[in-house]
Amino acid sequence: MIDLRALRENPEAVRASQRARGEDPALVDAVLAADARRRESLATFEDLRAEQKAASRGVGAASPEERPAALARAKELAEGVKAAEAASSAAAAEAEELARRLPNVVVEGVPAGGPDDFVVLREEGTIRDLAAEGVTVRDHLELGEGLRAIDTKRGTKVSGARFYFLTGIGARLELALLNAAMDRALAAGFTPMITPTLVTPEVMSGTGFLGAHADEVYRLPADDLYLTGTSEVALAGYHADEILDLTDGPLRYAGWSTCYRREAGSYGKDTRGIIRVHQFNKVEMFSYCPQEEAEAEHARLLAWEEEMLAAVELPYRVIDVAAGDLGSSAARKFDCEAWLPSQERYLELTSTSNCTTFQARRLGIRERRDGQTRPVATLNGTLATTRWLVAILENHQLPDGAVRVPKGLRPYLGGLEVLEPGAGR
Repeated sequence: MIDLRALRENPEAVRASQRARGEDPALVDAVLAADARRRESLATFEDLRAEQKAASRGVGAASPEERPAALARAKELAEGVKAAEAASSAAAAEAEELARRLPNVVVEGVPAGGPDDFVVLREEGTIRDLAAEGVTVRDHLELGEGLRAIDTKRGTKVSGARFYFLTGIGARLELALLNAAMDRALAAGFTPMITPTLVTPEVMSGTGFLGAHADEVYRLPADDLYLTGTSEVALAGYHADEILDLTDGPLRYAGWSTCYRREAGSYGKDTRGIIRVHQFNKVEMFSYCPQEEAEAEHARLLAWEEEMLAAVELPYRVIDVAAGDLGSSAARKFDCEAWLPSQERYLELTSTSNCTTFQARRLGIRERRDGQTRPVATLNGTLATTRWLVAILENHQLPDGAVRVPKGLRPYLGGLEVLEPGAGR
């Protein structure tokens, strides 16, 4: 939820953010009007309550002749206070409901527009000329099946479309990748966390995942719980309703979890193999920091992502995601996209988002500063996921269907340098 005081002081900044996102700026005025009604009804309630308290004290001091009238007046005021309290509560609920519809205010410099309006910040690494090397390009599924590493047919048989088994060397390769990511997180000072993958509606809503993209979230109605699509959700809820001590720097956590996404509305798009699936594993960075440090912390998360991409020797580009493609919680997001030889395009592998105080306000996460409490900033970033296997297999493929193991993963595979076709059982 955005800062209502800041909204009242500078509503045009929020309207501009709405326009950049392609959202309706009129919602800003609706929130302001509801907030004004809330404050007015609260003032009415407090004035009546003060008058009621004074009248109640007057009953005891009234003479026998004055007491019936004083009692009647006190009763009348009590009924008025009750009605005013109900009206104040209703106005507060309406104001909060409308305020929760407002996405985070984008920070200065974020490109306006939708998914195709991103800005490429830089490109890193060298894209191999596979044709010049005499390599007939295979996609990750053909390579994975040849290595006996990926089995989508049995995944579909067992669980339905967009499920899969990672088998033999495929399972080992994913574990190598995720362990390498966790080791890098540890070296950077993150606390490792194995997180719950079922959370309450309050936590899921608090992180901003029950808005426009709620149809992508799995819900268990019988238990009133949600399956998480990222450990960001559980890690954001970890310190809900707490006051944090950030005097020694940001609190950083690295969450390892299985993630679940319905991928609603994306049928026919990247459905071959394991690019767009309903279940995958991920190591996610999450940081709590003071508001003033959020931008610098965002840059640090991006740098750690890029170090991990360099460790597995993938060519990639960094993009500044456009406002309309940020999601409700993020004020800015950078994606790292690896080159995908089989499709001759870039494929998103990581995202890192600066959520400023948006999630913390909704979840009641604060720090003590100068004798007062205030919301902290929260940030998140991907350090490795199952999807990385797609880019690793394709970018390191050899002419005979074998795959070279990037040097950064070899220590996690017993020094193995090449994955050979047919040897993955």
